[in-house]
Amino acid sequence: MHEVVLLLDTDHERGLESGEAARRLQRQGPNALPPIHRRGPLVRFLLQFHHPLVYVLLVAAVATLLLGEVVDAVVILGVVLINAAIGFVQEARAEHALDALMAMVRTRATVVRSGTRLRVPSEDLVPGDLVVLEAGDRVPADLRFLSAHELQVDESALTGESVPAGKAPVTLPADTALADRANMAYSSGLVTRGRGHGVVVATGADTEIGRIHRLVGEAEVLQTPLTRKIGRFSRILTAAITGLALLAFVGGTARGESAGQMLTAAVALAVGAIPEGLPAVVTITLAIGVARMARRRAVIRRLPAVETLGSTTVICTDKTGTLTANAMTVSTIVAGRRSYAVSGTGYAADGDVRDDAGRAEPGSHPALRECLVAGALCNDTRLVGDAGRREVAGDPTEAALLVAAEKAGLDLDGLRHRLPRVGAVPFDSDRRYMATLHRDAGSGRVVAYVKGAVERLLDMAADELCDDGSASPVDVDAVHARADELAGQGLRVLAMGRVELPAGTTALTEQLLDGTVTLLGLQAMLDPPRPEAITAVAACRDAGIQVTMITGDHAGTARAIAERFGLGSPTPAVVTGTELAACPEEELPELVSSTTVFARVSPEQKLRLVQTLQALGHVVAMTGDGVNDAPALRRADIGVAMGLSGTEVAKEAADMVLTDDDFASIEAAVEEGRGVFDNLRKFITFILPTSIGQGLVILVAIALATTLPILPVQVLWVNMTTAVALGLVLAFEPLEAGVMRRPPVPPSRPLLTGPLAGRIVLVSALMLVGAFGLFEWALAQGAGVEVARTVAVNVFVVVQVAYLLNCRSLERPMWRVGVVVFLVIEAEKWLRGAQRRAPATVVGPRDPS
Repeated sequence: MHEVVLLLDTDHERGLESGEAARRLQRQGPNALPPIHRRGPLVRFLLQFHHPLVYVLLVAAVATLLLGEVVDAVVILGVVLINAAIGFVQEARAEHALDALMAMVRTRATVVRSGTRLRVPSEDLVPGDLVVLEAGDRVPADLRFLSAHELQVDESALTGESVPAGKAPVTLPADTALADRANMAYSSGLVTRGRGHGVVVATGADTEIGRIHRLVGEAEVLQTPLTRKIGRFSRILTAAITGLALLAFVGGTARGESAGQMLTAAVALAVGAIPEGLPAVVTITLAIGVARMARRRAVIRRLPAVETLGSTTVICTDKTGTLTANAMTVSTIVAGRRSYAVSGTGYAADGDVRDDAGRAEPGSHPALRECLVAGALCNDTRLVGDAGRREVAGDPTEAALLVAAEKAGLDLDGLRHRLPRVGAVPFDSDRRYMATLHRDAGSGRVVAYVKGAVERLLDMAADELCDDGSASPVDVDAVHARADELAGQGLRVLAMGRVELPAGTTALTEQLLDGTVTLLGLQAMLDPPRPEAITAVAACRDAGIQVTMITGDHAGTARAIAERFGLGSPTPAVVTGTELAACPEEELPELVSSTTVFARVSPEQKLRLVQTLQALGHVVAMTGDGVNDAPALRRADIGVAMGLSGTEVAKEAADMVLTDDDFASIEAAVEEGRGVFDNLRKFITFILPTSIGQGLVILVAIALATTLPILPVQVLWVNMTTAVALGLVLAFEPLEAGVMRRPPVPPSRPLLTGPLAGRIVLVSALMLVGAFGLFEWALAQGAGVEVARTVAVNVFVVVQVAYLLNCRSLERPMWRVGVVVFLVIEAEKWLRGAQRRAPATVVGPRDPS
């Protein structure tokens, strides 16, 4: 402690002199997170045009404009601008994670300068400042404690700990894990109990929050599997279309055709072969998936995340609040050398206390009753809210003791009225127990109740209360064995005691308790697994998805919860953050592949685990609720934040937010994601034959030096209206049976497999033969070229309608899926309207343009 004061050149009583604080502030800068450079709105909008297919469309628009075809050029540019606007709006919503992180640390602090207490903005703190913390204060910077009295700080957002951490001015080894540094408090922590003094050791970017701020800013946001596949597909398609258009232009001019006519033909070929409706329908299909997921308590913040869930191969999940209920619950009571099971989870008094004979009534079991009374009265916590949803005002551990007493039928208000508190010995990390003094309002009886660590109360115990209410010598070995057994199951075990005191006792001291305590029993609690999460984890494993637990909690607790979920069964191996840090880089992939439970990990290690899994070829979903999760949430293929318990930083860094903090919602979202991916593949399989067929018709017309059967504006009309309107039906297709009984789609698998490519080629050939053949037939019958072109356009529409029914399932034949009668009727109505609306351009007979 004194070394810290000397190194920072400060005073442990007077703090810094005001003038020195001002000089340090000028030299080192404010206690604020530095801004990170981000792209401006204009750059983000321009980047929406950075796509191979968009380049081709822009060139086509310019070419048609130069040729005087204003309508065609405007239509092409309109399509490009609409798609760019949709992408820009979605991206703009994803740029607030760092702003939320910076807002978290804007507080005011109580500081001692020149021996005087002052309230100053947290931005004005400098290293060496002496800060005073009390219950309810937000920690304004990273502090080293010089004194602490009953001090507890909620650091769950930073460390992942499910309960507030006790603080004391102790000396610890330099390599102590962040969550175990009892002599430190970190910026953004919340003081839940006690008071203390600490000297500022880091501000701004040098704090733990600042380090995470840098990680969030530096974390690379990867493309989703869908965007990678569509990007690869688009590059191949662009190269093919560009090559064919150039070939058509060069071939036609070499044959003696005019350059203007061949340029028009080449533009028609390019526009015809590009599926312009693809970006719009992909966006709409994803938006429909967003709506479906919202109904299943998963709110999507970035559209591509919808499909990413369907491709997920590994889910890295937090423990507290996701797999578990985030509500400490007493599950076992040992009193009078008998064991009782407590049913129910959470802070609602739904449940009861049972032994082997059934429901246990406290009136018939004096030791049980006194054990529950001790937990209820030796307690500083209150439960607020209605019975449906109660909040904890205080310590979650103490809340669990109150709920256990309620489940047994005890009247808490009645107990407090009959045995009001008149004194207390507060909990202390050195003392390791808490005691309260009570005087019976009726009889004047004075009694002290004690709760604390099992070892400590055994040292203080004089005897033990039996089930019939009598006292007997303490069986220390039996109590230790039972406590160790419960702790081995991942339970937190507290011992309860009682001391009968003389009627005139008015103050409670440690001396009155040493060697006089009657041991009443043990209460063992845990943050219980969500039953629906256990089922959801099993469903994910059946779907071929690996579930990995990454938690800031202790290894023993993590192992116990993992066993309940069957992770790494029968006995899961747990790797701690210390072991992870010591693992050589070349051995890390093997360690990560073989481990499903990681405990006491730091934010950098969470990020490292996600990066390693991605390097192994996995599509990674990462869940989290704290500031410490933000870098990994941002880097993961899909980040999943908790809507109820999550910090704003985690929500802003994530792609999806769960409104109920339940792992089962992730499993439901994965199911919906797979359905979205299926429907996207159906639409792409449906729309590509139209584009390819149109391109082939134009290519054959150029090769034969004949009139174009279809013009660019008609191509755009088919692609953006008919094809899109019909194809949208596929976005509403329900989930196919067995979607969660098949393995995830490998990230390396192309968007179109061999069988699908063969189907597309076949339908494209049918469109080529039908459209070109009927166009020539209409001309041979004496029809004008505009009528013949209308016939060709309607061939494409008719084939699309028939093919749409075939695309409702890519695995099963049409008659097994069921033909929707209303779809056929609506398609006929559309065709009648299409014949009236189809644009027709009059050109000279047999014009090769």
